[in-house]
Amino acid sequence: MGKKHVTEENQEEAIKEKEKVDATLKKEVKVKMADRVLEGKVYVSSSYNNTIITLTDSRGQVLASKSAGAVGFKGTKKATSFAASRVAEAIANVCKKLAIEKISVLIKGIGAGRESAVRTLVNQSLNVVSIKDITPIPHNGCRPKKIRRV
Repeated sequence: MGKKHVTEENQEEAIKEKEKVDATLKKEVKVKMADRVLEGKVYVSSSYNNTIITLTDSRGQVLASKSAGAVGFKGTKKATSFAASRVAEAIANVCKKLAIEKISVLIKGIGAGRESAVRTLVNQSLNVVSIKDITPIPHNGCRPKKIRRV
């Protein structure tokens, strides 16, 4: 085995990173608006490494998309529930800018950001009509990969 490399984070580095994330959230969002959208769908794709949230209209055409990396998180911090809540805040701001009245939330994946993203969307005074889990589940389809031995 080798030596384990442990990194220590200074308070200054943490404050700088927090300021960078806040700055990216405050940036003006450029949204193409062809016609008035009243209802939308929010797709939350949460993996072990990242959380991606996409806002579409009722037909499925993408209006806006944000990820934890696009908001300003790097590395393993993208996989945290805090990063997912920040991404949900950014999408909620886009919804408010487009004046979307009703949204339905569709969740896919098994990452840490599932619950916090949905909670943040509800707390941002958006009218959430439905929450649905669309995580793909095999019904004994393909043969799984061999078990990893460490």
